[in-house]
Amino acid sequence: MADKQGNVKRKESTKKKESSKPQEKAKAKESSKPQEKAKAKESSKPQENAKPEENTKPLENAKPEENSKGPEDPENPEDKVELMELPPFEVITGDRISSFYFKFQFRNVEYSSGRNKTFLCYSVDIQGGGDVETLRGYLEDEHIIAPHAEEAFFTLLLPECNPELRYHVTWYVSSSPCVACAAKIAEVLRSRKGMRLTIMVARLFMWEEPEIQEGLRQLRAAGCKLKIMKPADFIYTWDTYVEPEGQTFTPWVDTQENYEYYEEKLSEILQ
Repeated sequence: MADKQGNVKRKESTKKKESSKPQEKAKAKESSKPQEKAKAKESSKPQENAKPEENTKPLENAKPEENSKGPEDPENPEDKVELMELPPFEVITGDRISSFYFKFQFRNVEYSSGRNKTFLCYSVDIQGGGDVETLRGYLEDEHIIAPHAEEAFFTLLLPECNPELRYHVTWYVSSSPCVACAAKIAEVLRSRKGMRLTIMVARLFMWEEPEIQEGLRQLRAAGCKLKIMKPADFIYTWDTYVEPEGQTFTPWVDTQENYEYYEEKLSEILQ
């Protein structure tokens, strides 16, 4: 970045010296020509199929002078400024969740306004030859560019399984899978005969939608056990996967009531 900033400063100083030349004045007059106005109109049109985030986000570390510059001169080395590509949203992995995120994201309310992430706490018991290896941790996603946490679990944490071993996987998830994730999970379970998966969900995601209901039924048909988290499951998740940060956890007042509500809806969907 230091080199890029240096190039920009040298370029700005060059412009100041050349601003008094006649040809620069001529260029200023040319900028008022009709074709330049046409270009300005064209530049204001949004690109087709552009993501909203890309339209609204300014370039990071970009200076006002750099955003307002005209066409670059390929023969001038000072004009060859390399644009910095912004990194995509990434799936975050770790050992323990922030207590704030747990209390907000895992609350089993009916209307989950503002909860646009999926938090997935996992436990994997790998059995073979009398030995058991246990893996624990969590994933979270942004629901924008990165794959959802359910898909990321198989691509990042457990990309393949040894057919000679047994895998007992348990998830504690802030909400049930979407249509695409349900299809992906069912596909993995059908291809990995030695894997058993139990998904404990705090809430049902858009359970009224027919395609969501069909996805949950496909999961059960593939051998996945779907369950709603009880108050005791929230306490276990807090003790096992959350960084307390000096806080304690007591299930919310309506936790049992909301559990019974979601349990009834899930039973209706899977019957």
